[in-house]
Amino acid sequence: MNEPTYSVARTAAAVVDDFFARHLPPPREAGAPECAPTPEHAMVAAMVDAAFWASLLREEGRAPRISLALVAPDRAGEPMRFAHPFPLAADALTRLAPAVERPGIHLGVWPVNGAGLCVWGAARTLPDHCLVLEVVEPGLLVVKYRRGEDSKKFGNVAVLQGDRVRVVDERSARLPDAPALLAALLADAPVSWSDARNELVQLAVSMRGHGRGGLLLVVPGGTHDWRESIVHPVSYEVSPPFSRLADLLRLPPPDRGRAGGRDGVPRLIDAIAGLTAVDGATIMSDGYEVLAFGAKIGRREGRGPVEQVVVTEPVLDDVPALVAPTQLGGTRHLSAAQFVHDQPDALALVASQDGRFTIFAWSPSEMMVHAHRIEVLLY
Repeated sequence: MNEPTYSVARTAAAVVDDFFARHLPPPREAGAPECAPTPEHAMVAAMVDAAFWASLLREEGRAPRISLALVAPDRAGEPMRFAHPFPLAADALTRLAPAVERPGIHLGVWPVNGAGLCVWGAARTLPDHCLVLEVVEPGLLVVKYRRGEDSKKFGNVAVLQGDRVRVVDERSARLPDAPALLAALLADAPVSWSDARNELVQLAVSMRGHGRGGLLLVVPGGTHDWRESIVHPVSYEVSPPFSRLADLLRLPPPDRGRAGGRDGVPRLIDAIAGLTAVDGATIMSDGYEVLAFGAKIGRREGRGPVEQVVVTEPVLDDVPALVAPTQLGGTRHLSAAQFVHDQPDALALVASQDGRFTIFAWSPSEMMVHAHRIEVLLY
């Protein structure tokens, strides 16, 4: 393999080495599908190098969006295989990008016939713990791995941007008062991906995906205290509450999966996420019933303005900081912080138009609002 020319490639490979050393998959029972082999350092460095330089090229004026999977052809289900594999090189990746930019399609990378790493085809099915490298935009790569058969989102290992490497710290899930949504996104999480609460993960991804910015307030079901922090009349109150998603999530997971089409869980999640693009806040119960959208947040009677929040990010070497909520963003961030300050049993999810994503939650141990910056987990 050629020596990488992207300075971060070797650093990224060392991060992957460390991650897989700490997360070796458990032994499988007889007949169970096997995990992907632990990726080799040199292979990872070569893949990162090629992907980075490809991200800076253009194909018909467009920046490439590519997902590379380090997997052998015989471990990728029923892939589409090229008669003649391509060498792993930036120009080849860029030319192939338009064909594989849709979600769920990965270019397979593996040594072929002693010729070094090659792009051998495309696959949709990957083994557990398979390493994936996604080109998000020029100079921005995300190192991921497949979390398991029941996962709906790949786990993130690190984000590479230019000469900066941001390594995900799974221990953030163990911090006092960490929201379940944060725990569900991390490898060291005690929360199962099949848990219905983790549909919040999909809502967060969809909110971020529409690119318009949005605010979702998650309030305790069966109570009306949240109304004391909302300006009345509410622009778009829903009566009775829209409960179709809640109804599906009460079913066993296999039955939810059979409810496809326009009324399936993924479509409903996207529909609710779409409501957050309307100016104001979307309000949903913790049981996934939609109560209102386009709502304006006001200060609860008897409560003072929120002046400071503690901010953390789930990356190594992060240092908590006390900041004014206005330093995190605009009106959405300030309103979200105020709502959680006044309604400590609630959760606020804020997506910015620039891709940042923040969870606001009350921290009993800190006795203040805690802002969890999680965009590094949502790519």
